[in-house]
Amino acid sequence: MSATAQDISITRVFAAAREEVWKAWTEPDRIAGWWGKRGWSTPPESVTLDVRPGGVFRLDSIEEATGRSMPLEATYREVVAPERLSWGDGERFAVVTLRDLGDGRTEMKFRATMRASDELRARAEGGLRSAFDRLAALLDQPDDKGASA
Repeated sequence: MSATAQDISITRVFAAAREEVWKAWTEPDRIAGWWGKRGWSTPPESVTLDVRPGGVFRLDSIEEATGRSMPLEATYREVVAPERLSWGDGERFAVVTLRDLGDGRTEMKFRATMRASDELRARAEGGLRSAFDRLAALLDQPDDKGASA
């Protein structure tokens, strides 16, 4: 099947303040904790987030079973803290919009456009949904930064 322009749209509500969800997207140690579907990891040392228009968004996802690497390198196009990020690499474009729902909840709308077959788009969407499940689990954990050991 040939590659055509494909869209992926995912909306999630997190039980976390918008600023915490923003940090999860913009701080290297935090994004390394959830990026990639289950069974994959993102080494913190592979992450570069220069969160400004024209800055780099780079990381490597590693499949734990095989060691296979899936690099991502894109350029931030729009940064409006703490509500909107967009990035792209010429073949793919993604936008994350965060809306404060009150009561410590945040709605995240993720939209991506890429050239892909229907099968690849379905695999990418499944991987993103799995990663966002990992993000939800991470946001549910108490932040122990600054706690004494």
